[in-house]
Amino acid sequence: MDIVTAETRLKNLKEAIRYHNECYYMFDAPEITDGEYDRLLIELMEIERQFPSLLSADSPTQKIGAAPAERFPTVRHLSPMLSLSNAFSDDDIYQFLKRIKQFAVIADNISFIVEPKLDGLALNLIYEKGTLVRAVTRGDGDMGEDVTWNARTIRTLPLTIPQQDRFPVPDVMEIRGEVCIEIEAFRNLNRLRFEEGEAPFANPRNAAAGSLRQLNPQITAKRPLIIFLYAIGHTTNSFSTSQEENLNLLSSWGFPVNPLIRKLDGIDACVDYYHMMEGQRDSLPYEIDGVVVKVNDLAIQEKLGALSRSPRWALACKFPPRQELTKIEDIIVQVGRTGVLTPVAIMKPVLVGGVMVSRATLHNMSEIEKKDIMIGDTVLVHRAGDVIPEVAMVQKEKRTGQEQPFVMPSLCPECGADVIQLENEVARRCIGLACPAQIKERIIHFASKKGLGISGLGEKLIQQMVARKMIHDPADLFYLEEKDFLQLERSGHKSSRNLISSLNAAKKTTLEKLIYALGIRHVGEHVARIIVQSYPSLEAITTASKEDLVAIRDIGPEAADSITRFFQEPQNLQIITKLKGAEMEWPLSVTTAISTPLAGRSFVFTGTLVKMRREEAKRMVLAQGGMVHSSVSQKTDFVVAGSDAGVKLERARSYETRILTEEEFLQMLA
Repeated sequence: MDIVTAETRLKNLKEAIRYHNECYYMFDAPEITDGEYDRLLIELMEIERQFPSLLSADSPTQKIGAAPAERFPTVRHLSPMLSLSNAFSDDDIYQFLKRIKQFAVIADNISFIVEPKLDGLALNLIYEKGTLVRAVTRGDGDMGEDVTWNARTIRTLPLTIPQQDRFPVPDVMEIRGEVCIEIEAFRNLNRLRFEEGEAPFANPRNAAAGSLRQLNPQITAKRPLIIFLYAIGHTTNSFSTSQEENLNLLSSWGFPVNPLIRKLDGIDACVDYYHMMEGQRDSLPYEIDGVVVKVNDLAIQEKLGALSRSPRWALACKFPPRQELTKIEDIIVQVGRTGVLTPVAIMKPVLVGGVMVSRATLHNMSEIEKKDIMIGDTVLVHRAGDVIPEVAMVQKEKRTGQEQPFVMPSLCPECGADVIQLENEVARRCIGLACPAQIKERIIHFASKKGLGISGLGEKLIQQMVARKMIHDPADLFYLEEKDFLQLERSGHKSSRNLISSLNAAKKTTLEKLIYALGIRHVGEHVARIIVQSYPSLEAITTASKEDLVAIRDIGPEAADSITRFFQEPQNLQIITKLKGAEMEWPLSVTTAISTPLAGRSFVFTGTLVKMRREEAKRMVLAQGGMVHSSVSQKTDFVVAGSDAGVKLERARSYETRILTEEEFLQMLA
């Protein structure tokens, strides 16, 4: 590169870095990833190294961050709040030690303080006579934004420092820390923003920065901010000789200090710590993007001094970036084992956190609409929990007009059955009994103990049969012969004959068990039981309208909608016809056909029963056609109260529900 080309490129890099500094530091809305920003800065530093005459005082390499925003009062730091030089490899860390030795005569086995590099917002706290009087953001390193009232809402931050005899609190002292939001709290915050129609935060760092720089402290108070303190800046009293002593003192004063901070001897131990923390990164409750290595001895720190934007005695050792920009080339749909349709972005391959990523889940159509994702969009992608690739946000300013909206299919891409979306559900589902994507789970449910109870037909055996294409739907089970089972691993003549016997026995079931075994969404044992109490045959159930089903006690609109849609799907009706062809029988169960005083009545149990266990009492109610619920509502018929009855009894009285003693309940059963 000649000097003319270098000058042009340098100018473009400066403008780009200044712009992205403003986006990141002033507006908490970065448009590029940390990795991309680092690459821009490294390129600028390399040009300035090759062409020293092009280095100027206004270069981003000589400054920190961006100027404070005008919406906040500005405050000058008592001592500069510098940034840190970056390292990206083991070799960079060893070079750090080499540079230290160039400026200070020290032993090889120098001690360091190492700590996680939290991905949050740096904050400078000023205490006067032990009381917090000001909290200031880093800003440009000299001047920052006054966010005192917002900082005071951080629950873990002491507003006063208790006096100690051994170390009196200085009249004036700066304490530095990092404000962040834990990952789970961040997810909950974004979930609430989605529900309220607000744009989600791109990552926990943006959420923390945006929360701390709110104009209304009441909003900040509702945000789950935490803080870790890591350094003491300017102070009117000198009371320690090392970084380690400062951290211990902060901890004794009640300041939260990160428990993962360590004092280590030698640079090799620091490299080991770097790799250890990279391995633990996913298990931490908060985001970290590297580790920080600092010379422990304050006298050596003083001797080493600082460059224009960073101290020589500290280094930020960064992990591979977890977020990168890429382009969505297509969106396909995958069908899960429960029938849920999940849109998946097919992206231009990009390296994220050391792993090549070309696909990312988009979760559901609601998520696509909220994030306004289109085919052809440039997006910020990250690996959630450093494992699952996920689209964080769309770079709408990079749209060209050629992007295409995505439309969820109305038919299942696996089997062609209808795709439905039930009331109050975000997910869209395939309801086909023979859907290849769901067949294994559907047959496991169909054969389960609560379903048809097919003895000997376990998950591994079903997996083999599905893999060998011996069965394509639940009805195929009843058309298998002994010779079919002999093809399977670990299947002999005896086990095969036993399976045929189990299948023949399962052909004689009850309508109640069949309805449950079909695996209709929102239809468990209880709903299956009350359906057959109202409808005498499967034909009557298949033709029932949603309005008729909702009229049945304990069947809500979601279950009614699910039932009617299930029996409107031609694929499902064909399988029922196949079951009939296999000579299956499903008369009404004896218990539901008998008329008893308990039939159709709902019961709730509370307290301790003396003459029987509660589970036994529940079974007796169900055996006589009654229903058992876990909570009391206005529709509850009876509450059976044992000794030490609690809140349920009070609620029953408020609803004027009939309350039975254990003796009265037994008389009713008799």
